[in-house]
Amino acid sequence: MLLIKGGTIVTAERSMRGDVLCDDEGRIAAIGPDLEQPTDCTLVDATGLLVMPGGIDPHTHMEMPFMGTTASDDFYTGTAAGLAGGTTSIIDFVIPAAGQRLFEAWQDWRCKAEKAAADYGFHVAVTHWDEQVHEDMGRLVQEGGVNSFKHFMAYKNALMIDDTVFLRSMSRAGALGALCTVHAENGDAVSFLQAQLLAAGEIGPHAHPLSRPAEVEGEAAQRAIALATLQNTPLYIVHVSTREATEAIAAARLKGMKVYGEVLPQHLVFDESVYHNEDWLSAARHVMSPPFRARSHQQALWGGLVSGQLQTTATDHCCFCRDQKERGRDDFTKIPNGVPGIEERMSVLWHHGVVSGRLTPEQFVAITSTNTARIFNIFPRKGCIAPGADADLVLWDPTASRTFSAATLHQNVDYTLYEGMTVTGLARKTISQGEVVWDDGTLRAIRGKGRYVPRPAFSVAQAF
Repeated sequence: MLLIKGGTIVTAERSMRGDVLCDDEGRIAAIGPDLEQPTDCTLVDATGLLVMPGGIDPHTHMEMPFMGTTASDDFYTGTAAGLAGGTTSIIDFVIPAAGQRLFEAWQDWRCKAEKAAADYGFHVAVTHWDEQVHEDMGRLVQEGGVNSFKHFMAYKNALMIDDTVFLRSMSRAGALGALCTVHAENGDAVSFLQAQLLAAGEIGPHAHPLSRPAEVEGEAAQRAIALATLQNTPLYIVHVSTREATEAIAAARLKGMKVYGEVLPQHLVFDESVYHNEDWLSAARHVMSPPFRARSHQQALWGGLVSGQLQTTATDHCCFCRDQKERGRDDFTKIPNGVPGIEERMSVLWHHGVVSGRLTPEQFVAITSTNTARIFNIFPRKGCIAPGADADLVLWDPTASRTFSAATLHQNVDYTLYEGMTVTGLARKTISQGEVVWDDGTLRAIRGKGRYVPRPAFSVAQAF
């Protein structure tokens, strides 16, 4: 047993002084003021700290095969790094190989994830349509604990689907009580612009954002919302990076539609100037999709988070090292798309959100944990501090500062976007399944300790 004593409990709804008792089964047994310490119970002093639900990252890509290579963080190193930053659960993505059955791909990813140090779940990508896909979607929801399916409107001739496939998948997902998630960029437009830029001799990383302007995200977001309206299916738009997409989501929600938006902290902090660095590698390390935008878009993203029109934060954690990024030295379209960030997310959001005065601590808990748990139907097991919930907690120091450096982070990648950035707010201790796994600089992650967390299908009453 574990007794966390003397801290301030912060949930998405309120803050209060109190203690938290965790049982031997890895669940919260009791909360309240001045709890007595049971016999054979480990005491954790939380004086001066905030006790919050562990972070949930709903968008990661551990050891993902992509663009001719494989992301460098596997399920152990990636989740261990997350624990060091206060993230206790992830939802990763199953990406079927060409022609592979969805259920078989899900089984493959389950095997990959057996080494995870923290709890995990999966979205499953629909990349084509046939009767087998229809059947497997049902089996995944009913037997596999999957309640969300991913769709790519980008990456033509690879992962991209057309609107007909999207509509078929939406219809099936809606009938099953599942949520559709979508990468909203117009893949045809991106492909056209890429070819145009290459023909003009624009081969460097600076051409990446030029091939994916804000308009292609805004158009795709509006189209995805329109298609979801036709099927009356809940929609979750990942990595929203533009004012256009934010406004489309807000307008849909004002009409009563179940549309949700996710924001990445890097899009809140960096702008498109990162692609104009004279050092090719530095610029290439920022290549991800959607790309970093003009700074004017950040106001809309912050506004969406503060107002609740955008509900979650994630990282799209997908790491590629120097030799992997070098694959696109002579052609920006071959630079593997992806950046790290699972370890830094919570501190970056606290510093730029709470310390800046944009967010309250309660809103911070909502956008880093609780809203994700609600949207993906794992609340109240995750995302809250209440008896019976999983004892996944972070003891947060709201005033301590740290300076990020790749040399001191735990991600299996040779850089961090936030190199040299000093932030206020950090995880002093992370508790997973009732055990301290990050102890003020000491990582105690255990390979294989993470559990698969099944997510039941939705009913109308469960919709967030």
